[in-house]
Amino acid sequence: MKNALILHGTDATSKDHWFVWLGKELEKLGYEVWIPDLPGADRPNVKKYNDFILSNKEFLFNKETIIVGHSSGAVEIFGLLQELRDKVKAVYLIGSFMNDLGWKSLSSLFVEPFDFDLIKTKSDKFVFFHSDDDPYCPLDHAKFLSEKTGGELIVLPGQKHFSTGTAGEKYKKFPELLEMIKEC
Repeated sequence: MKNALILHGTDATSKDHWFVWLGKELEKLGYEVWIPDLPGADRPNVKKYNDFILSNKEFLFNKETIIVGHSSGAVEIFGLLQELRDKVKAVYLIGSFMNDLGWKSLSSLFVEPFDFDLIKTKSDKFVFFHSDDDPYCPLDHAKFLSEKTGGELIVLPGQKHFSTGTAGEKYKKFPELLEMIKEC
């Protein structure tokens, strides 16, 4: 069964940016979509997020699952993949980063080091979207993460942090991401 999990970032909700739009578009393509409001999103925490996501017995990860994460939601994907028994089809990481960026509120994402040798066995495909002018997450972080996972890095110039707060109302939609998912 085709399904999709969409994870928002720090201080965001399931209703922000392009998340609802993408969910509706994926449903048109036959996906069952879950866009949860992650608990304590002001201080992202991998363990708390994993416990929350994995406690939903109605969302079953399988070989047709895709996971999309924005910002700290993208980082959560690494923690989640380490815990999953099942391999997923693809993950899409938008505006990702490799450390707490000097923000105390992000430190609980990195309590345990990520095992990239294990992580890269848990998905058939890793796709990173990053901008050359992200005000929060350096492009070098996405380059590092894409190399560690053997993933594809797509740099879209001038897109800030792929959010309405940084790039304006155009990020109520994200057609480039949808097209990449359709190709999978």
